[in-house]
Amino acid sequence: MEITDLTPAERRVWEAFPLGEGVYFRESDDEDPGSGASWGPERTVRAEVLRTLLLDGPARDGEIAGLKLIGARITGRLDLKYGITEHPIRLRSCHFTHAPNMYGARLRALVLSDSVLPELLAGALRVDGVLRMSRCRIAGPVRLAGAQIAGAIFLDGARLGPHPGEAGGSALQLNHAVIGNDIWAAGLVSHGQIRLNAATVDGEVNLDDAQLHTPGGTALQAETLSVGTDLRAMRLRAHGRVNLSGARIPRQLNLAYARLSTPQDQALRASSCVIGELWLREAAPIEGTVNLRRSQIDLLHIDPETWPDSVRLDGLSYRRLGPHLPAEQRLPLLEREEGGYLPYAYEQLTTAYRTAGDEAAARTVQLAKLRRHRRTLPRYARLWGHLQDATVGYGFRPMRAAAWLLTLLLTGALAFTLHHPRPLKPDEAPDFNPVFYTVDLLLPIIDFGQEPSYSPQGWYQWLSYTLIVTGWILATTIAAGVTRSLNRQ
Repeated sequence: MEITDLTPAERRVWEAFPLGEGVYFRESDDEDPGSGASWGPERTVRAEVLRTLLLDGPARDGEIAGLKLIGARITGRLDLKYGITEHPIRLRSCHFTHAPNMYGARLRALVLSDSVLPELLAGALRVDGVLRMSRCRIAGPVRLAGAQIAGAIFLDGARLGPHPGEAGGSALQLNHAVIGNDIWAAGLVSHGQIRLNAATVDGEVNLDDAQLHTPGGTALQAETLSVGTDLRAMRLRAHGRVNLSGARIPRQLNLAYARLSTPQDQALRASSCVIGELWLREAAPIEGTVNLRRSQIDLLHIDPETWPDSVRLDGLSYRRLGPHLPAEQRLPLLEREEGGYLPYAYEQLTTAYRTAGDEAAARTVQLAKLRRHRRTLPRYARLWGHLQDATVGYGFRPMRAAAWLLTLLLTGALAFTLHHPRPLKPDEAPDFNPVFYTVDLLLPIIDFGQEPSYSPQGWYQWLSYTLIVTGWILATTIAAGVTRSLNRQ
């Protein structure tokens, strides 16, 4: 391309390129690039001119060439497909009439901040530096699947996808991408799906204050995502499923103050994940199911009122649970399990309380587990469970047994004081003692010689039978409780 073929605006760009200088077309700092369709020829640059500069532009000794435009209207398609350029590309506050095609290209750096684009075709893109799309407005999909970005990706304040009310598919495709630093997307607004499947991010993913709108679908699709540090999504608003199944997040998955909404479906799917800390502190009540099956989490921080009416927790393991609350406030969650009674869920909650040193809460959870299990048994088996529960609380309430024994001892001692039973062999029987006689009846392993020497009659005989049977039951349940306690140790 000859310089004589250029318009005055294009000539300014051509002359500034070998010096790496910027060309400013903006008329004011608050100018909206969305109105770029009306910009005249004095600030219009053809995409083919930019392509020629980037692939075979003029150079000057001792200078670092580069493309830097601010506030230009770029017409035609900027086609760099499979191209290699050694020059940084900075196109700020520009208006693109056609979607740039950078599929398979290799670039030094790409800056599109504050620009307006129909879409971006950049699958398998390689960038040696950063990719900046801060505050961009891109109506169609941003295709970056398989991209390799040595630095960070900036999408803070960007608006992706169609306007509210219009149909939207995928807004951002970063599946199988490799990011050498962070994905910084604080304040991102997306009307369409964000795809991060199998992506690798060496730093953190920041979605603080982001708004993801995909009603009835998946707003964030990030299966097997691998993050170097954190995934931050504080104050996230997700109208659609957040799918993190199989993700690896070694530090924090921070959803504090978030609002997740997918009624009649899964609002949060984080199954088979490995997460350092999952924070849902002061998040709004989740609308939809939470699926944490088979995940491994060191710290799970969530208020009881944040959990939805339906959860899937089979195989979830966690070491600590916050905030520390009485067991009575945590137990209702286990009743919401879609799969019904899960013994492992109770054991996991017990472990968390024991890790915190709250043995009383751990015993409460174990007692609740046995009561829940009782509801799954046949009717005849439930009777024995009710008896164990009423007498000694399945061994977790040992003082109940002492109270029962003391009550029966006082009852028997008083009854037999008022009416001594008849001695079987008056010449050989020891002196009658109502207290020790009652103890002989109640405790089968103790023998004071009173029971075999005396024989009550009438209703006193029935009282003695009642004491014997009750004593056996109490002894059996106490032994079962002691055995259970030793097994826990």
